[in-house]
Amino acid sequence: MAKHTIRIGVLAELRPPVTRWGKPALRPIAILPAEPATPPHTRLTTIDGVETWYLGARDLLFHSGDTGHHLDNLNGAHPSVWVALRGTEPGAAELVAVTVDPYEGEGLAGDLALTVEAVPMPAPIAAELAAFVQAHHVEVPFKKRKRSPQDPNAAAAPAPRILPGDQGWIARQGRTGEDGGRG
Repeated sequence: MAKHTIRIGVLAELRPPVTRWGKPALRPIAILPAEPATPPHTRLTTIDGVETWYLGARDLLFHSGDTGHHLDNLNGAHPSVWVALRGTEPGAAELVAVTVDPYEGEGLAGDLALTVEAVPMPAPIAAELAAFVQAHHVEVPFKKRKRSPQDPNAAAAPAPRILPGDQGWIARQGRTGEDGGRG
């Protein structure tokens, strides 16, 4: 099974709470097509109370077995990279996963402890993914299984709902009694 790995960087945005009782929201906003020299958990800008942070780098992995899923992503209206974060403090937020498989991204979104966002896929990553899919995709034809025909008028006797006393489970355990094994 062929694999291809790209090292990417992740940017996130920390927005202030909307109300005084709310909490700040940390959400992934962009992918960098290469790992920068900036150290992880670095604040890059602050504009009107909204902070942009570089959270760190992560490996983005393409698998040849998932090329059908990658193709669905590339052929969609907005090709995306799904980023999963744990934590709300940018200095301690953990990058849990990054993926270009839309179904894996959907599965990650089911974990309530994670913040999962689909961010736009940069053009260089889309080009590498398209080349990988073109090199490794094998179309698997859909085969609908057919049931074997059954004759509704066949004289097959159905199994009895209540077994005779000498054939039941209790009889096999050696506990048959006067009531025919139903004791």
